Amino acid sequence: MASYVITGGKPLSGSIEISGNKNAALPCLAATLLTDEPVILKNIPEIEDVGAMLMLLESLGSEIETLDRHKIKITGNRKNSLPLESLPVEIVDSIRASILLAGPLAVRAKYVSLPPPGGDVIGYRRLDTHFLGLEALGCTCTITPEGRLEVVAGKLKGTTIFLDEASVTATENVLMASVLCEGITVISNAACEPHVQDLCNMLVAMGANISGIGSNLLTIEGVATLSGCTFTIGSDYMEVGSYIGLAAATGGELELKGVNIKHLPMIQMGFKRIGVEWIKNGPDSIIVPTVQSRVIKRALDGGTSKIDDAPWPGFPADLLSIITVVSTQMKGTILIHEKMYETRMFFIDWLVRMGADIILCDPHRAVINGPSRLKGANLTSPDVRAGMALVIAALCADGVSTIQNIYQIERGYERLEEKLLGVGALITRVR
Repeated sequence: MASYVITGGKPLSGSIEISGNKNAALPCLAATLLTDEPVILKNIPEIEDVGAMLMLLESLGSEIETLDRHKIKITGNRKNSLPLESLPVEIVDSIRASILLAGPLAVRAKYVSLPPPGGDVIGYRRLDTHFLGLEALGCTCTITPEGRLEVVAGKLKGTTIFLDEASVTATENVLMASVLCEGITVISNAACEPHVQDLCNMLVAMGANISGIGSNLLTIEGVATLSGCTFTIGSDYMEVGSYIGLAAATGGELELKGVNIKHLPMIQMGFKRIGVEWIKNGPDSIIVPTVQSRVIKRALDGGTSKIDDAPWPGFPADLLSIITVVSTQMKGTILIHEKMYETRMFFIDWLVRMGADIILCDPHRAVINGPSRLKGANLTSPDVRAGMALVIAALCADGVSTIQNIYQIERGYERLEEKLLGVGALITRVR
């Protein structure tokens, strides 16, 4: 199993090009099943999760053609209309986004049989909302005694659906099923993150009729067929937030290129609360400077400040691990409250091992006191974002750290070693 060996304690400086959004690429790849015509996707990140999704599409009969490093042509196959029980279990188990096949296959193949989806182990991740939405459209959804997810669809009809939580992947599944349904579908309490917006915009480019994009109320007027299209995936604001944290934690100066600045207001507010700011450097570029206050702000009443996660446009749950590490290098005290996943914060044990002054109050809350002098350690990455947080911790720590299970990190970060070497990091990928 590959690992990173990192020597920390060095400020990092230079430029980093931001990759395409992983969480947009995966549903957009799944949406290619909605047409038999070629779809060209640009700005696709070269990451493990994308590779796994492409293998799943190939197993369904899609033809994949790599046009260049970040550009892929996908042509669907009528095999998608056959009973589908042969998806490779080991691939489905490696990627949470495999659940995104349910919506398009239900509406086109009328039958889906999926092994349980895998991915990060960050807490209980329920599938009820997926079933609620698909059943409202006319599907029958069951879980077999073997744990397989089965969806049987007859003639699907549009309806009004109120999702019991603003689930990103459930919203995407219902969207992909409803665009080819007869009639009008209204989705209330829909997720509206930038990656959901990307999927909506791609479906519109394919001929779908969707209004309310960017809000939590989506209206879809079904069409008979969808065509191929060419679509560019947006930039990954999670990667932007990660590299902002990297610059701040190491005390370096990084220019981040290819940034959609419209995605950053709440991220900006969160980092500002711990004494980190950046400068706009053009329409799609920011600079995180060396000079920062590095002081965690107190609440207006003098109490301890808090950063908590929320659905878009709130502070992203995926960046709480990052801002936790950065907070260990700032002066003051901050409460981090992770509301969504009950085991995501357990990676804090690794930070404590490195010398961080953190009190894990319960599975959802941690109090960080800084600054702490971190020291190198042997670490293991538990999930994508916690793994990147440990990389940041290792790069600002004294001494050498070894991070195991880096497959988890490379599922979500493109060419991480290459990008870090480009800004002066001392990192080696050991196979």
